[in-house]
Amino acid sequence: MPIALIDSNNFYAACEQSIDPSIINRPLVILSNNDGCIIARNAEAKALGISMGLPYFIARNKLNKLDIEVRSSNYALYADMSQRLMSLIKENCEAIEIYSIDEAFVKVSSNSCNLNHWARQLRETIYQSLGLPIAIGIGTTKSQSKLANHLAKTTACHAGIFNICNISEQDKWLEKVAIEKVWGIGKKLAYWCRLQGIRNARQLRDTPSNILKKKAGIEGIRLQRELQGKECFILSITSKPKKETCVSRSFSRPITRIEELRHAIAIHVICASEKLRSQKQYAAKITIFTRTSLYTSTFYSQSATHYLNIPTNNSKILLSETLRLTDQIFHPNYLLMKAGVIMQNLLSEEYLQLHLFSKRQPKEITKQERLMETIDQLNKHYGRNTVQWGLCGLNYAHQNLQKYSNSSATTCLKDIPIVIA
Repeated sequence: MPIALIDSNNFYAACEQSIDPSIINRPLVILSNNDGCIIARNAEAKALGISMGLPYFIARNKLNKLDIEVRSSNYALYADMSQRLMSLIKENCEAIEIYSIDEAFVKVSSNSCNLNHWARQLRETIYQSLGLPIAIGIGTTKSQSKLANHLAKTTACHAGIFNICNISEQDKWLEKVAIEKVWGIGKKLAYWCRLQGIRNARQLRDTPSNILKKKAGIEGIRLQRELQGKECFILSITSKPKKETCVSRSFSRPITRIEELRHAIAIHVICASEKLRSQKQYAAKITIFTRTSLYTSTFYSQSATHYLNIPTNNSKILLSETLRLTDQIFHPNYLLMKAGVIMQNLLSEEYLQLHLFSKRQPKEITKQERLMETIDQLNKHYGRNTVQWGLCGLNYAHQNLQKYSNSSATTCLKDIPIVIA
């Protein structure tokens, strides 16, 4: 059964353009949290030589001079668009492995008489429904579909679709893929391959296995066999449960008051507990941490951990426990620049072990779970923070800076445009 890799082109930028059509075909960059550095660019911005990871305060003048649009990152929008994208893909394939926020491996029925026709229809459906351009690479293995996807993006005449299974002169196309672009080849291995005269995917495929195994081990052999059309990496249809969940963020300015640190920790705890509930997991251990800037001469970093008697994903319980820990990590003589929360020792919701001396009764736990579920549903339906905890509702100057934020029309009712007929 053929495998296809479906990947959205310049996903973050495409999401912003989908919400705001006025910036389509204009150069666009997306900034990180607190508008720190450039984390995404569209094709037009790349063509103007804008580098990834460039701090915004350095790039600001150049961006203004080149008339490049700037947007603050909007992760709620990107997550929502990703969910919609994956839902559409699921409706048009046999099986799916969600590989990242904008990538998915899918299995397509071998009965499909024309895979290119299926791919064209899927591209049209996704663009019409979401406004997201995608590239589709088709092969007999995951590694081949990765290569095909790269060729679909870089070969204009194929219009975003490349089927490596039935194309003539396959060797010629593999030779166009540099060794650094092969899935699973890192910088060190690519450097070794160059020293061995292996410069492209075709040469890697035809390299003697004993030579490759000495350097790359069994994983290198599996990759080589994948390039030869022998499936070694199967689709992971069911995702593995997470072992940890971390929520952290840098402050827009240094903080020196414990009230501000408590506020930041509280926001992270609420976000982490929401993630736990969406993952259907409980946490048995909580760690909070804070630190100064990595570049200060007086560096400070501290963490504190608490073990829960009964694992939970209840925001109220997690919030009360973590706020007690805040005093242990706060130091008034340092300019704190980052804080975070790590939920650890995660367990499935299906199994909850109580103990004899617990004051929490099963009925009370069920009641609290229903409350959390109701709050989550209200926030999902009416927009984030529609219902929030009192401490999180306070406004402090350290909160995330988003000077160039766009609309959140897919996740917030108040941002939906009003059309007057």
